[in-house]
Amino acid sequence: MQLVTQSESGSGAALEVSDQVFAAEYKPSLVHQVVTAYLAAARSGTKAQKNRAAVRGGGAKPYRQKGTGRARAGTTRSPLWRGGGVTFAAQPRSYVQKVNRKMYRGALRSILSELVRQERLIVVSGLRVDEPKTKALIAKLRAFNLNNALLVIEEPDEALMLAARNIPHIEVMLAREVDPVSLIAFEQVVANEAAIAVLEGRLS
Repeated sequence: MQLVTQSESGSGAALEVSDQVFAAEYKPSLVHQVVTAYLAAARSGTKAQKNRAAVRGGGAKPYRQKGTGRARAGTTRSPLWRGGGVTFAAQPRSYVQKVNRKMYRGALRSILSELVRQERLIVVSGLRVDEPKTKALIAKLRAFNLNNALLVIEEPDEALMLAARNIPHIEVMLAREVDPVSLIAFEQVVANEAAIAVLEGRLS
């Protein structure tokens, strides 16, 4: 299939791309599973509380078994006592869900193809700025009529990244690091021709 490459002057040229990557069937269940797994893997899962075994002390029986009029007690570290352990103590855990490489790549292809169908994937001839100035990048974004976009580039560009970091709803990402959540988080995805080639090679 072909994508139209846009330039700041408004003229466009055809760019031949792989149908396997940019014209794949949209699979909502697969996309949902992969996005959910990606977000779950970002959770730290480091919360921890002490159960009655982990609380220090409580080795001695606090008072005799009978004759006090109180309920029998074997330790002061029971969850019923102040300073005791937590009944169902939270423990460190991993939220990682298994997603194999084939599923992950399939979800990326599905999302990219749907972006093409919805005309939300924009290919431009160039995304570079001459100096790390926010004003220069804003002018370039206005030329392409972009307000909420993920800018995908093929290699690190310090000037572009510095120019974009103060603009709300604009983020710069390398093509080799693009993930499903980033692709669906923005209204538009803008990539230069070199970045499209990297995505195509990564997902073919």
